[in-house]
Amino acid sequence: MGILFAAPQLEFDEIREPWVASVLELAAKGVFVGGQAVSDFEAAFARYSGTVGAVGVGNGTDALFLTLKALGIGPGDEVVTAANTFVATVEAIHHTGATPVLADCDPDSYLIDPEQLRACLTPRTKAVIPVHLYGQMADIEPWLSELTDRGIYVIEDSAQAAGARLRGKPAGSLGTAACFSFYPDKNLGALGDGGAVVSASPNVLSELRRLRNHGGETRYTHEIPGFNSRLDALQAIALRLKLSRLDEWSAHRRKVAQWYEQYLGDLDGVVLPSHRGDESHVFHLYVIRLPASARDEVRKALQKKGILTAVQYPRPIHLLPAFRHLGYGSGDFPIAEFCAERILSLPMHIGMDEAAVAFVCGQLKEALGRSRSGSQAI
Repeated sequence: MGILFAAPQLEFDEIREPWVASVLELAAKGVFVGGQAVSDFEAAFARYSGTVGAVGVGNGTDALFLTLKALGIGPGDEVVTAANTFVATVEAIHHTGATPVLADCDPDSYLIDPEQLRACLTPRTKAVIPVHLYGQMADIEPWLSELTDRGIYVIEDSAQAAGARLRGKPAGSLGTAACFSFYPDKNLGALGDGGAVVSASPNVLSELRRLRNHGGETRYTHEIPGFNSRLDALQAIALRLKLSRLDEWSAHRRKVAQWYEQYLGDLDGVVLPSHRGDESHVFHLYVIRLPASARDEVRKALQKKGILTAVQYPRPIHLLPAFRHLGYGSGDFPIAEFCAERILSLPMHIGMDEAAVAFVCGQLKEALGRSRSGSQAI
């Protein structure tokens, strides 16, 4: 019994017929870049996200970079984000010329620690990028007004949290702007690369539309130096079809998480994900924590049984060679480092049923039992 880690092909199966029909219609018109398909998706995604507008871009990394550029962030500025995020968050800051400043995470939720974040703020701080990691929204409302009063922008990195809602507010509706990735294995995934930015600010949205399209919203009108980062029509068609199913898929992911809790809740040596028990977690990933000395051995044992797992992410940002120049060293973010050595992402997708979860958990118990370090502190 093989268990896929993620299964975007199953999502495609659900939209195959209407997507093919729409693509054939599009092909007859010959409008493959921009056009009504992109506009329709942007409008639908803005409504879904509870914002004024959405701007489709080439990928999630561009969404972050172009948002920072649209807000005028550049050399001499500082942007605070999490040490335990995907590299794209920090790459985007770096490429504006601004300085990434890292904060440690909470040991239970893995989300950015608010007190650590506050300690990073300086007069040079121009933005904060809280990451809705693994599909769980960071609760930024308690410190949103404080940042706003200091003139600091809040950019939600919502790459993993499409469909999440905290106290009824969708991911993407809380900050100055929010950035989404539509990489195929995301909860709302395209059939290739894609991304979007949502915002309640018409000025930010207008600047983004210019930046993504060579500096102008209309052809051959280049008002500012821009970039080429547009969401193509084929992806927009797929995303709009998937958007109508996203709430259903999110509910299923939460059900899968419940099954994992049911089968792993009493297992010594395993720490389960902390969450609020509401819609604020859409379980893009189901991340458990194992003893450090057992993690890799357990992962190999599961792979031999046909169970694919992953580690997101094996090194915090400050330990990556690409960002050695930031001046951080080993031990500077102890929680992020501790977790990176222990976390393991189990299979999570819309094709998982209770039997699949039971099989994964059974094999995990066997592998952990065989590990001589299975009883060590976690």
